[in-house]
Amino acid sequence: MHSNKTGRIFLAAIAANLSAFAVGTCLGWTSPVGAVLKSSDTSNSPLDYQIDANEDAWISSILALGALVAPFIAGPLADKIGRKWSLICSSIFLVIAFVMMMLAHRVWLLLVGRFLQGFGAGFVMTITPMYVGEISTDDVRGATGSLMQLFLVAGILYVYAIGPYVSYQALQWCCLIIPLLFDAIFFFMPESPYYLAGKGRKVEALKSLKFLRGQATADNVKEEMCGIQKVVEESMSNKASFKDLFTNTGNRKALIITAGLVAFQQLSGINVVLFNAQSIFESAGTDLDPAIATIIIGAVQVISSGLTPILADSLGRKIILLISAAGMCMGLTALGAFFYMQLVVGDISQVLWLPVPALVIYNIVYCIGFGPLPWAVAGEMFPPNVKSKAASIGTSTCWTLGFLVAYSYPALAQLGSYYAFWLFAVFCAIAFAFTLFVVMETEGLSLQEIQNRLNGRSSGEPVEQ
Repeated sequence: MHSNKTGRIFLAAIAANLSAFAVGTCLGWTSPVGAVLKSSDTSNSPLDYQIDANEDAWISSILALGALVAPFIAGPLADKIGRKWSLICSSIFLVIAFVMMMLAHRVWLLLVGRFLQGFGAGFVMTITPMYVGEISTDDVRGATGSLMQLFLVAGILYVYAIGPYVSYQALQWCCLIIPLLFDAIFFFMPESPYYLAGKGRKVEALKSLKFLRGQATADNVKEEMCGIQKVVEESMSNKASFKDLFTNTGNRKALIITAGLVAFQQLSGINVVLFNAQSIFESAGTDLDPAIATIIIGAVQVISSGLTPILADSLGRKIILLISAAGMCMGLTALGAFFYMQLVVGDISQVLWLPVPALVIYNIVYCIGFGPLPWAVAGEMFPPNVKSKAASIGTSTCWTLGFLVAYSYPALAQLGSYYAFWLFAVFCAIAFAFTLFVVMETEGLSLQEIQNRLNGRSSGEPVEQ
């Protein structure tokens, strides 16, 4: 493939995913800041008192509540003003949030800031897969769609690496600069040609496509532009509602696949495992400093997430998801076995090494498969007329289950940590079966071919309305 053709696509996709890097800083924020807020030494804290366990729980979890509300605003906004400007709007919430964090002297201000961070996260995770899926060619869509997970974990690592070594105020400045940098770079990127074509702005759509494909003349993208126009006209011939997601055969299949993948992403217990990485390292009897341990986990995530764009379009989505589900199941089973032996056997000196490799394996296979690929698949499964509505449901499903899993973990842990890890392992086993029997391979297919397969028709038949 012509390097200029893919170079522009990756440039736009990377620019868009700087928003995901900003969200990653929000997700990782509680790791260094939580330690500051819970410390009896308030010299580096924005508060003049030590927070209690209930306040700590709300500061950690309220982001998810903002993130599950936002998609129902972000989706319609993406259809009204476009993918590009809706994504730029996400940074407004993040900028206000970090300014509030700087000025906060009471917990309620931190909670409002965290809720706004969640709102921004909901916008980004709804719109970015839509935008990236629509600007990409068929043969690189798996790679570009996998970038969001890479940038999310890079943002987490950024905060993990900086947070413990700078002041609270300095960390807020380090986080604030990211959404501003995103705005400055993404402003110069084109709008999605699918969105522009859907709004009847054909000249602008052609200009966008010429830029993205690195072509000087319209003749070189004429065939692809005709294909985009056909997909848009067919899917827009009837205005779609949320009801159409369930009544149309292809939409219903796509919703089952994408919502199922996102649900299993959260039911794998990723947030619980990450939030408890420090205690797992301590259980292993390691002498590593907790801050260094979290940086190691963050680095493992970034390195493994970097493999997905390389693998997604060579191995295919389905085989990577199967490997991911099986690997997570094994890692979680081993973690559960360690904590079971710790409680029941007592003497675990022979298996003190077990949690660290189990945790590393779990993180690697999650970041290669179930971390990025549900979003990549969601970005290519739906026709334009229902894409924003489907994205709203998918993102809200993600954050609702993420909140419930994180909220219920302390109760499960009281029974024994192994109950939680084995339960997550069972969900991963179910995810394997779901992927094997329900998920459709989309690698190398055009958006039109994906719609044809979902609706069970040959390539020449018209789209079902």
